[in-house]
Amino acid sequence: MTKKIFHSIFIAALAVLLACFTLIIGVLFHYFRGVQKDQLKIELNLASVAVEMGGIDYLEKADNDACRITWVDANGVVLYDSQSNPETMENHAQREEIAEALTTGKGESTRYSTTATEETLYCAKQLSDGTVLRVSVSYASIPLLLLGMLQPVLIIFLLALILSGILANRLSKKIVHPLNSLDLDEPLENNAYDELSPLLTHIDKQQKKIAAQKKELNDRQNEFYTVIENMNEGLVLLNEKRAILSINPAATAFFNTQNAVGKDLIEVERSQEMEKMLQAAEQNGSSALKVSRNGHEYQLHANRIQSNGKQSGIVILIFDITEKVFAERNRQEFTANVSHELKTPLHSIMGSAELLENGLVKVEDVPRFIGHIRSEASRLVTLIEDIIRLSQLDEGAEPEPEEVDLFALSVDEVNALKQTAQEKNVSICVEGEHTVITGVRQLLHEIVYNLCDNAIKYNVPGGSVKVQVSSTKDGAVLSVADSGIGIPREHQDRIFERFYRVDKSHSKETGGTGLGLSIVKHAVQYMGGSIHVESAPDSGTNITITF
Repeated sequence: MTKKIFHSIFIAALAVLLACFTLIIGVLFHYFRGVQKDQLKIELNLASVAVEMGGIDYLEKADNDACRITWVDANGVVLYDSQSNPETMENHAQREEIAEALTTGKGESTRYSTTATEETLYCAKQLSDGTVLRVSVSYASIPLLLLGMLQPVLIIFLLALILSGILANRLSKKIVHPLNSLDLDEPLENNAYDELSPLLTHIDKQQKKIAAQKKELNDRQNEFYTVIENMNEGLVLLNEKRAILSINPAATAFFNTQNAVGKDLIEVERSQEMEKMLQAAEQNGSSALKVSRNGHEYQLHANRIQSNGKQSGIVILIFDITEKVFAERNRQEFTANVSHELKTPLHSIMGSAELLENGLVKVEDVPRFIGHIRSEASRLVTLIEDIIRLSQLDEGAEPEPEEVDLFALSVDEVNALKQTAQEKNVSICVEGEHTVITGVRQLLHEIVYNLCDNAIKYNVPGGSVKVQVSSTKDGAVLSVADSGIGIPREHQDRIFERFYRVDKSHSKETGGTGLGLSIVKHAVQYMGGSIHVESAPDSGTNITITF
């Protein structure tokens, strides 16, 4: 902008200088020409009077180098000329000033030399005898005058250019400085030209509008990132070249990567199935893929993003469907187990009843068969009661909590199981202190009973079971430790599943429904507790519950 202002000022100054110079030369030239013309007329009048009185003698005696005097008769023949021989001169009757003087008494004309460097002014007057006296003077034309003044004119012109350049430079900087000093962050605080006030006001309004839009955009962006960062589902955004634009923490954990933004997804996940899923999404608009990873099941959905009819990227959603898959598997296993557990005692009952009905049982064996029918029916009732109990726990249908002495309740349950422990040649005892908690007495009863019952069932002859009740800063703690067969580590995460048995071949020997620990888990969860299992094969098991 400074250069433009400088050029504008400099060109304007140059134009003014040339105009002034031309005007001055023209005015001076015409002024002095007029003066010279007046003097020439005076010379003509004086000469005409002298010729009238003295005739040609005056002309021959006159010494006048300032102008040229020519005397012509009425026919145009030159009688006298102060600079040339009259006899060699052509007839002047057709000369403009002569012809005019012969007609009107006076005549004037101006003629240029062939080179246009000299201009001659002619003034003529008719005398009383009909002859014409002409006086002329020559002077330099404007081009010749300028040529003669070339050196001083150039010097003046050069000095004027230098001065104009200096002034234009200073003036342009002075004009631009307030503009360069404008604080556009605070437009209304500037002390600049009054003409800029509307512009600065408009800029201020625009900046406020932009700031509001930027804040709104940042807020929405922050909301978006807050949402995707706290999503349990993984989210990955890819551009049209499959480079990662955005990836949330859940997706980062799934792909087990860091600083993935900008990388090609195939570089992060080198999988043929992933490549096929992306190709299918690009071709069909969407695709899905199931992946098993780190003991979890995932469902991946890829959807094509289009803008103006062209593909602009792909969005990938990653869902952890482990619970759904496990729930479906547990449902299938539960259905199969319930069917098996119900059919086994029913078949036994029906078999024994059929033998009795057909009289195929000896009289002395009838009590044994009837006892078998009763035992299997009791087992069936217990199984159904446990299933109903689990359903009630799933639905949360429990009475209001009350204060329960966990130590006293444990003593009662251990006393109730001592006979069973003696039959298995297992010792059982309770240690600890009286600890009162707020809970559901029936649930606490089932927790202690099932843990102790399992500890006795899966113990070894001469083994022991110890129930420990204590109070810590974290809450009330109940632990049941046995010296039994133990649980392999790969089974410890599943022992609380319904009907799950570590060794199915011993299920008939130990009895039970396979739902005891599942009832314990649901009861502990209902009361907000936690379960911890420590066990190893042939080293016993210690189950600790913290309320």
